[in-house]
Amino acid sequence: MGKNDERVEAVLQLLRKQAPLSVKQEKFCSTACVERFLKAKGDHVKKAAKSLRACLSWRDSIGIDNLIADEFSAELADGVAYVAGHDQESRPILIFRIKQDYPKLHSQKMFTRLVVFTLEVAIGTMPKNVHQMIILFDASFFRSASAFLNLFLPTLKMVADFYPGRLHSAFLIDPPALFSYLWKGVRPFVELSTVTMIISSLDFEDSLDFSDFAAYPRASSLRFDQSTAKIGSSASSRFSFTVSHHFDSLKPWYLSLTDTSASKVGPTSPSPLGPALISPLNARSLSFASPAARMPRGVINDGSSYSSRLTRKSLFPSTPLPPKSAPMVGNGKKVNHPKTPRPSFLQSPAVFFRRECHVSKTEKNREAFRPLLKFYRRPYDEMIYRSKMRPPLGGLISIVTPNIRRRHVSMSQRF
Repeated sequence: MGKNDERVEAVLQLLRKQAPLSVKQEKFCSTACVERFLKAKGDHVKKAAKSLRACLSWRDSIGIDNLIADEFSAELADGVAYVAGHDQESRPILIFRIKQDYPKLHSQKMFTRLVVFTLEVAIGTMPKNVHQMIILFDASFFRSASAFLNLFLPTLKMVADFYPGRLHSAFLIDPPALFSYLWKGVRPFVELSTVTMIISSLDFEDSLDFSDFAAYPRASSLRFDQSTAKIGSSASSRFSFTVSHHFDSLKPWYLSLTDTSASKVGPTSPSPLGPALISPLNARSLSFASPAARMPRGVINDGSSYSSRLTRKSLFPSTPLPPKSAPMVGNGKKVNHPKTPRPSFLQSPAVFFRRECHVSKTEKNREAFRPLLKFYRRPYDEMIYRSKMRPPLGGLISIVTPNIRRRHVSMSQRF
């Protein structure tokens, strides 16, 4: 017998001395369960036995053995709390989408039973080699930071006290604005604060699939819709857009490089020379040019002029570079103009070799949440969640449904 097994047996002996254990309590106090309590208490036998005895008393007071899905029919229909699936490590993922008015309409005991029921369903779906879970708290339905904190802290304390070693990580998604300030003050006193991370769903808008564009009217409006397209031409200040009469053609529209605006350089359509063509001279916007290109050519701040021949020929002639030699002032001093910083389109190679300690905590939280994003955005299905419940948690449906299936199979076998 190893040293760890001796500690487990010592914890069980202390429990039996205090009060005899029932059959269900003996089944709950397995070797893995006692080891989790020992690890949470620093391998202290007396503290682990005291914590385990408090857990058994709490389970009896809650009535965990009598929890069934029929008690939470409204919550299961709305998807308030459910198991969304399993990650790559086969850990169950729990999602809580509780609204701010829920604590007002339900008692604290009812909310506790709902959380415990969801935790027990997740534990029932764990494989033999998995002992932890992941919890996602969707706080976007809360407007008050204090109201969400009063609901979130008891949940973490319950998981830490009565389910030690079960929580792998917890993510708070879109909490209220002032929650981060309250969390900084309370965090040192929360046991599971080290595995709790705050996430904003706005940071993952770029990871939307093409199939999700229909849910966003701004993105779907950019599509070419044949039903709303008008036959004819439509001119803007930059391009001329024409739709052909045949919608079944390969290219139902084309762009012509004709400028119908009178504000551009060169002759316009009323001119006998014809419409002005779009070229780099008049198509390039000066908002992206250097400061030297925004002022008239040949004029500098101090009033002196220089020849445009000094400008370097490039792909865009409308963006001249400053001269190599700075102009002289009357007293013989050089004028140093502010230089426009060059944009860096490639990251430095040092980015690939930076250490993990240089990565910010926000980036770590985002990378940890990215694999769970598909579970958070996946629509809720009540029947899929009910299929994960083991008897007697599934209630009457889980008991009757297998009999109905067997009867259906037996009837089909007769014909």
